[in-house]
Amino acid sequence: MGLMSEIQKAAEIIQEGGLVAFPTETVYGLGADALNPYAVARIFEVKNRPQFDPLIVHVADMRQAEILALKFPEKALRLIEKFWPGPLTVVLQKAAIVPDIVTSSLPTVAIRVPNHPMALELIRESGRPIAAPSANPFGGVSPTTAEHVRQSLGGKIDMILDGGPCLVGVESTVISFVGKEPVLLRPGGVSLEEIQAIIGKVEIHTSAVDKPLAPGQLDHHYAPRTPLILDDSLESLPEGKKIGLLAFQKPKTSYTFAAIEILSEKGDLKEAAANLFAALRRLDEKNLDLIVAHPVPHAGLGRAINDRLYKASRK
Repeated sequence: MGLMSEIQKAAEIIQEGGLVAFPTETVYGLGADALNPYAVARIFEVKNRPQFDPLIVHVADMRQAEILALKFPEKALRLIEKFWPGPLTVVLQKAAIVPDIVTSSLPTVAIRVPNHPMALELIRESGRPIAAPSANPFGGVSPTTAEHVRQSLGGKIDMILDGGPCLVGVESTVISFVGKEPVLLRPGGVSLEEIQAIIGKVEIHTSAVDKPLAPGQLDHHYAPRTPLILDDSLESLPEGKKIGLLAFQKPKTSYTFAAIEILSEKGDLKEAAANLFAALRRLDEKNLDLIVAHPVPHAGLGRAINDRLYKASRK
């Protein structure tokens, strides 16, 4: 089947209320027609996702976005102009057309335009906004290849569009424009510094929440099955255990690890972000007793990586 007919088939599945996993520049999404509450309910069922965790709605352009929100504040428009298509999600007051199941009954909706030709073609071909969390069981490691999706959800969904590995590798940055000031709800593929350079001061939402204001805010999230701890020192590791190390660069340690994954030999945060979830997944498949993760420098994309590592360590 040619690429175009693959996308056409996937678009028909979306139109008929089915589920399609598709690539974006961040991670693979599990998509359904955002305006069909029954199709969206299947996302929650397949992922085993709590229904109080809202979904991001993916659109192809601003015209489609305008249908979903009541208004676009000026600062939101400035960011959209710079970063769409791209890993930026804006949270706005929702229009009545958006089903409550998409927003977990919140009065807001999270919207973005993905920067991936296959994702954009799927949205255009289907003629629908597509609600899509990451295409993996809830709380697990996000998928950055079609094979990751096949391993975890293969038999439960209608189709997987294979667009190769994702280039950004951590999810989108989520910013709310609902209050007086913009609020960073989740760090991600667009850095806080890049955002502040365009719109100035941004508040940072720090506390973990039981009922999230946006996707990806639950404290225990992105977690491998293997217990994971964050440790800078590598000095007090338990004896007699099979321990894996997730390091930013080559570690200086005499400890013999059962497995080591290095996110970026040259210390590039962009490369580290792109490698993060695949590296976590490889360690998780080695039957280790424990994964020790090094935090990365806490600037730019490092904020998003450390956010994911912190949430993966919460049991």
